[in-house]
Amino acid sequence: MKKIIPLLFSTIALLSTASMRVSAQSEQPSKDLSNVEKFNRRSGKIFQKEFIPLGVVKTCEVTVYRTTDLISKEKISGVRFSYEHVSRGSSDTKIAVLDADEIDGLIKSIEIIKSNVLPVKPENYTEVTFASRSGFEAGCFGGKDNKDWSAYIKLEKYDSRSFVFLESAELESIIPLLVKAKTLL
Repeated sequence: MKKIIPLLFSTIALLSTASMRVSAQSEQPSKDLSNVEKFNRRSGKIFQKEFIPLGVVKTCEVTVYRTTDLISKEKISGVRFSYEHVSRGSSDTKIAVLDADEIDGLIKSIEIIKSNVLPVKPENYTEVTFASRSGFEAGCFGGKDNKDWSAYIKLEKYDSRSFVFLESAELESIIPLLVKAKTLL
């Protein structure tokens, strides 16, 4: 009996520790949503979603994403970036939506990176980042160990597999697509 009680307590402690680890691993940060994504999550509605192709930047498709509530006729639009990440025989599509009111900020950020950041070599490791409300990022990083700047877009905030690394010219090629998108929103 004396051996059974300590064994019982250690088994209970082990099981409770294991269950806490499993629940901690299954909890992931909630995804931040753009206004377009929030609009599309309304319940009790019927939506028409239209995808108007703008172009491709490296392997990332850029489209105007237009949604209409067919009951109220309310409309909302944005720019959608999608990229298919392929790894070990499986694939996963990464998607980010930039709201219409964030387009000018992204254009201005890319212009600043092009004219003020990329021409100057940083003395220390440095990151320059534009971030949208949905977690989409565009920017660059460089420093002592990196001789040149590395440009990128990141489609999902908490997913390291959603990076698309770009040459500086590829980053700049987003601007005409965004300018075109503004005329279609």
